[in-house]
Amino acid sequence: MSDPLLQVDGLNAWYGAAQILFGVGLEVRRGEVVALMGRNGAGKSTTLKAVMGMLARRSGQVQFMGRDIARAEPHAIARAGLGYVPEDRRIFSDLTVLENLDVGRQPARQWPDGSAAPTWTPEALFQLFPNLGEMPHRPGGRMSGGEQQMLTVARTLMGNPFLVLLDEPSEGVAPLIVEQMAQMIIALKAQGVSILLCEQNMHFAELVSDRAYVLEKGQIRYTGTMAALAADDEVRRAYLSM
Repeated sequence: MSDPLLQVDGLNAWYGAAQILFGVGLEVRRGEVVALMGRNGAGKSTTLKAVMGMLARRSGQVQFMGRDIARAEPHAIARAGLGYVPEDRRIFSDLTVLENLDVGRQPARQWPDGSAAPTWTPEALFQLFPNLGEMPHRPGGRMSGGEQQMLTVARTLMGNPFLVLLDEPSEGVAPLIVEQMAQMIIALKAQGVSILLCEQNMHFAELVSDRAYVLEKGQIRYTGTMAALAADDEVRRAYLSM
């Protein structure tokens, strides 16, 4: 079996004096979609931020493609090919769709074995997100929340990442957009992009994920295949029911 793309061990994180994560461990392999699930406040978004180096106080081991990134700066982590899509759609509202995409552009990448990693152009992204293809010159500020969410994902893909951290893609967007997001994740996986996704929506996670970790109060309480989690009423009641 190949080495994990992302390997996290003993990850602790704090906001000020308050410890939020306690010894979190997880891994994502090449071509996998992995769901990090849990209720609001369980520590899902904090885990992604800690992996991306966005928290001032964190400890533990974070390895990306065999390289230690536990103390790296966020810009260096992004340059290494780890993409991050935050929950709060950070688009440039004065820039057009095409200009937003251009901001995210990074050079093409290769896997360690020399094969080409997925490379994205605006044209390829407009096929993935037809809505965006219909409005290439529209300013970001004049788009719906769901369209802005798509643009945030598309801009991250312009960096040609090996792995994307995707925070709550189904949160607060219309059902039609949720469906398109699911199709987009399945298409990305088919292209060879790996994804670690934070999600509360069990149905959405089931549609797209291979494996799942369940967080509760900053600790991993369950790990298994997505099918096993879907079949385990007890775990879902204990950690996922609202």
